[in-house]
Amino acid sequence: MSVITQPMDLLRQQDPQMADVLDGERQRQATGLQLIAAENFTSAAVLGALGSPLANKYAEGYPGARHHGGCEYADLAERIAAERACALFGAEHANVQPHSGSAAVLAAYAALLQPGDTVLAMGLTSGGHLTHGSPANFSGRWFDFVGYGVDAGTGLIDYLQVQELAHTHRPKAIVCGSISYPRHPEYSVFREIADEVGAFLIADAAHPIGLVAGGAAPSPVPYADIVCATTHKVLRGPRGGMILCGAEFADRIDRAVFPFTQGGAQMHTIAAKAVAFGEAAGPAFTSYAHRVVANARTLAEELGRRGFAITTGGTDTHLITADPEPLGLDGAGARGRLAAAGIVLDTCALPHGDRRGIRLGSAAVTTQGMGKAEMGRIAELFTAALSGGEPAKVRRDVNEMVFNFPPYGV
Repeated sequence: MSVITQPMDLLRQQDPQMADVLDGERQRQATGLQLIAAENFTSAAVLGALGSPLANKYAEGYPGARHHGGCEYADLAERIAAERACALFGAEHANVQPHSGSAAVLAAYAALLQPGDTVLAMGLTSGGHLTHGSPANFSGRWFDFVGYGVDAGTGLIDYLQVQELAHTHRPKAIVCGSISYPRHPEYSVFREIADEVGAFLIADAAHPIGLVAGGAAPSPVPYADIVCATTHKVLRGPRGGMILCGAEFADRIDRAVFPFTQGGAQMHTIAAKAVAFGEAAGPAFTSYAHRVVANARTLAEELGRRGFAITTGGTDTHLITADPEPLGLDGAGARGRLAAAGIVLDTCALPHGDRRGIRLGSAAVTTQGMGKAEMGRIAELFTAALSGGEPAKVRRDVNEMVFNFPPYGV
């Protein structure tokens, strides 16, 4: 029993070097402000599933049709995960095996496209993901991507441009989704444009899917042929991916995941996904998702008051992108100064130029229990860190603040 119930104690005995690494990471997460938009703190129950005996199980294939024996509990775990995902998002079919969001997108392309097909997606400089046509990624090497952008004045998606590009290039598929767009896509408009040119519609909902689960963002499921998503970020599950679709695409998606793009499923991760889906179906998660948005809006307003140029003028989601140029810094410079003060976030491309800004999110700090008052305090700490304040002093202030909001209550 000690092997299962007290894994960290055993690790310290057998591999103190790695135990020190994990202790260091735990300390880092607990003493700084974790504002990376793609990260969150899972529940202890999710962590428990990740460290379960299902980590030992090889289970290529699908429930009832595995290539290995002894899969009765693996089958049960995957069926529960898929059923919960379908119920949570109102989908007819869910594949919970993708190892990541990128793997989910790869499988969607494999199910619908042939190499050389034209795909219309958000341009990389406007917030598109690597899987939306980067030449360094499989997507840019295998398919002919055309990028749409955002309006230069508002920063909002230029739907007229999307429509014009669709009619000009006649893509096989249109992708709606972004890694740094802080507003809700108009899925119904994308659906209309896709129908006009006979294209498939793929929603890359990696960032907003947790808000969708909590009723704080519109769902792409009624509009998209295939929805790709991650199970971490706002959803607060383990790192991994999933695909939602209608029954007519179920077989194509399943074959595209296994055996075409992946081998054996990570059953401990699938069990953890099931736990997260169960948690997200409750009223506490609904309240959480709405607090995430409220906190992001407050933080965007407070940063704007302190001189940051907030992209699109605000946010509808957990995500904020901002240009620190009015403070005399670029994105990399701002990220470095903030990191020195214990404030962790990302940089991102800013549309209509070569500059990079900063990208941050409210999901993790909301999980820790922070509210609007703390968002104002975070904005103050940003200002102190970027206005030439002593990094050690700001870091002490950050530590003092987060001390009252420890992850996992410890």
